[in-house]
Amino acid sequence: MWLERHWQHRTRLSYALYPLSLVFRAVAAIRRRAYAFGILRSYRMPVPVVVVGNITVGGTGKTPLVLWLAAFLQRHGMHPGIVSRGYGGRADAPLEVTPAIGTSTAGDEPVLLAARSSCPVWIGRDRVAAARALIKAHPECDVIIADDGLQHYRLARDVEIAVVDGARGLGNGYTLPAGPLREPRARLASVDAVVINASTANRAERPNSYVMRLEGSRFRNLADPQRVALAADFAGKRVVAIAGIGHPPRFFAHLEALGMTFESRAFADHHAFQASDLAFAGADAIVMTEKDAVKCAAFASTRHWVLPVDAAPDPQLGPLVLRKLQTARAK
Repeated sequence: MWLERHWQHRTRLSYALYPLSLVFRAVAAIRRRAYAFGILRSYRMPVPVVVVGNITVGGTGKTPLVLWLAAFLQRHGMHPGIVSRGYGGRADAPLEVTPAIGTSTAGDEPVLLAARSSCPVWIGRDRVAAARALIKAHPECDVIIADDGLQHYRLARDVEIAVVDGARGLGNGYTLPAGPLREPRARLASVDAVVINASTANRAERPNSYVMRLEGSRFRNLADPQRVALAADFAGKRVVAIAGIGHPPRFFAHLEALGMTFESRAFADHHAFQASDLAFAGADAIVMTEKDAVKCAAFASTRHWVLPVDAAPDPQLGPLVLRKLQTARAK
């Protein structure tokens, strides 16, 4: 986490690493152009593909947006399927994910996507192979949503959505390892939409940008899902909030906005939680994100609570995606 804090500023270390970042930037540019000019081959699916990703390292809010997009397309009569890398899991070959599959096999985000959506979810190191397997198993699928695949150019795409953390932005603006960027900031000019995950902004400043908020105020007990609670129900209790996501402060800020008082404990992204990680003596309640909850459900007690959140993007984002998909189908 110290490295992510370092990436927010231009320091002596970032200046020292800047020559390496120029090499990384050049390699990324060469690779992208190789796909653009056909030197490296991209594979097009028989159905349109929407990629939701980012150009920075760390969490930006992609998973809630993927869930929103899947539900939005279903409301408009489509049958989306979701493909993901399955980061943190052991599966190499394409694998269909269900809520019952362990996160050690499939990764935390795919299991969450399978649990929260009513779409088929497939994972694999090779997203092209995963997409093909999904379509073969579910021929009714008429659109693919690729979770975190902006730099996976082997999978041809019809719509690109880049998610940016409104609090951290693009950090110090440098590419790896001097900064958090996977690709230069100019890459955002070529995507169809830049979604800014921000709790305070009313509108986006860029022409192709859309503000998104994460909404959620009802906690669900992890051991007894029928039990729900509001922030006020934790007043006067010792609450510990844990977060093993890309940017834990976002979750803690969300709890603060709900008026909660708590002790915060941040873990590394995709942390493989064990029961000992949640053994906070004297805590009345331990609250966590959905991404963490799918890894903690097996050893949860009635002290453990999860806060589901939903993406609420600019209302204009949905119509943009529909127009792009209509254009793709007309080709």
